[in-house]
Amino acid sequence: MSAIKNFSNLFPAKSVSILIFCLFVGFFLLGCSAEGEINGGTNNFSGSWIPEDPALESVAPETAGWSSAELEAAHEFAQQSGCSAVIALYDGKIFFLRGNVHKNYEAHSMRMPFLNALYGIHLARGNISLNATLEDLHIDDLAPGLTSAERQARVEHLLMSRSGVYHEAADENQTQIDERPARGSHAPNTFFYYNNWDFNALGTIFEQETGEEIFDAFKTEIADVLGMVDFSVDNAYYQYEWNKSFHPASHFKLSVRDIAKFGALYQKDGRWKGTQIISSDWIDDSTMAYSTMSGTNGLGYGYLWKIIEEDSEIGQMIGYPGYYHTAADGYVLVVIPDLKLVIVERYDTDHDWEDPADDAFELSMLIIDAYIGE
Repeated sequence: MSAIKNFSNLFPAKSVSILIFCLFVGFFLLGCSAEGEINGGTNNFSGSWIPEDPALESVAPETAGWSSAELEAAHEFAQQSGCSAVIALYDGKIFFLRGNVHKNYEAHSMRMPFLNALYGIHLARGNISLNATLEDLHIDDLAPGLTSAERQARVEHLLMSRSGVYHEAADENQTQIDERPARGSHAPNTFFYYNNWDFNALGTIFEQETGEEIFDAFKTEIADVLGMVDFSVDNAYYQYEWNKSFHPASHFKLSVRDIAKFGALYQKDGRWKGTQIISSDWIDDSTMAYSTMSGTNGLGYGYLWKIIEEDSEIGQMIGYPGYYHTAADGYVLVVIPDLKLVIVERYDTDHDWEDPADDAFELSMLIIDAYIGE
C-alpha cells in the first residue's frame, strides 16, 4: 500500500490530512454494512437508521466488481477514523456505505462542481456565453474597481480559475489571501490561481444572465431531477463581505448520499434515468486539464473540477484517470469513470476536529484497491 500515502497529494496537505482522519472514528460509531439495503431504510452496525431513499439502490460488492473481503480493510480502517459518512457507488448503486449519510453538512467548496453543472445546462440553452468578457457583462467590484486589462477576462477564464483578477473576495481562507498574486501581475488566461473571486463572480454572472437564483436553479435542475431527499433551499445561503467585494460566496448544505447522486450524474456522462441532464460534451470539456496545480504531482484543473490525468503521477499510481473536488479539509467527491465509481467522504467540519497528519485519502485508496473486475 505504498501508493496510499502518495495519494494524499490529490489535495493540499492540510485538507488531505483532515479528510482521512474523518474517515476513521466516525465509521466505527456510525458504520453501515456494505450489503445493507437502502430502499425502505436499514440498520447499520451501530443500529443507526438509514432513511428510505428511492433514488438509490444497493448492490453486493462482488456484483459490482469489488471484493467484500478486501473491502473489510476499508471497514477496519474506517473504524479508527473520525469521518461522519462515506458512500461508494458503482454505476449509481451503493456497494459500500457507512455513517450518517442523510445528514446535511456545510458543503464548502463543493459548490464549484454544482455551479459547473448549472453553467453546463444554461450554456446548452444559449443563456450563457463562455466568450463574454467581464466588460461585456458589466462586471466590476469595489474600489479600486477592475482595471481595463482585468475586464478582458472571459467567463471561460473564470471557470478555469485563470482570470487574472486578484481582487479581494468573500470567503477566502488565509492561504488564499497569503498566496493571492498582486493585482495586475498576470494577464487573463496566463496563470492558474485557485481564486474565490472567480468562483463568486461566476455566481453573479449566472444569476444576471439566467435570471435565476443559484439555489433555486440547483433545486429545479439538479436536486429535484436526481431525487435528492435531504437538500433544501432553506439550508442554502449567500455569504456577503461588503468590505471586500460585491460578489457573495454561495453556500450549500447537502448530505453525502445526495452528493453521491450528483457524482453519479457525472459518472453517467450527464444522463439520469434515461434523460440527458447535462451535455456529455460539457462534462468532457469540464474534466479536461487546462492548468497544473502546484504541489500536487501533476494534478490538473478543468472547469471547476480538479483532474487526475492518466499520465500524471497519481493517475499512474491508482491506475485510472478521473476527477474530484475537495472542500474545507473534510469533504471529497471522487469520480473514476473507467470503474463507474463514485466515492463521497465527509468529515464533520461543523464541529471541532483534530488534524490527523497526512493520511488523508487512505480510505479512497482502500476502496479502489478492492476492485477485482466485473
